[in-house]
Amino acid sequence: MTEIPARLSIVTLGVRNMGVLRSFYRALSWPELSSGDDAWTGFLLGGILLALFPLPDLTAEAAPGSPAPTGWSGITLACTVSTREEVDTALAAAVAAGATPVADATDRSWGGRSAFMADPEGNRWEITWSPRATFDARGALLSWD
Repeated sequence: MTEIPARLSIVTLGVRNMGVLRSFYRALSWPELSSGDDAWTGFLLGGILLALFPLPDLTAEAAPGSPAPTGWSGITLACTVSTREEVDTALAAAVAAGATPVADATDRSWGGRSAFMADPEGNRWEITWSPRATFDARGALLSWD
């Protein structure tokens, strides 16, 4: 292979407290891999694996010699829902599972609606809806046109 394929397969979060974060994502009813444990686990989300890996181990592998990150990373993850109304209900479900609301659901200038929340370790998630988004049967995003 001479090219990198145009795909995103895995998003890994460096985790400070695996038990708390595993419980949070389980509370969202997201499907956890059967091989998961407190040393490493993953949740299969519409064709993307959300992996949880201890932060010291991830730092040693991905950024050897670097200090552990602190504060907000400047990265958001997004879950796109099927309807405008689902932005509000999904945000409420995330908060009920232990998320912290960061920004209320708002109609955006680009024609969609979104809200922001933080998981128990501060990772930022956007709950978003776009009238242009289409999905396949498993929930993977097909288009945003």
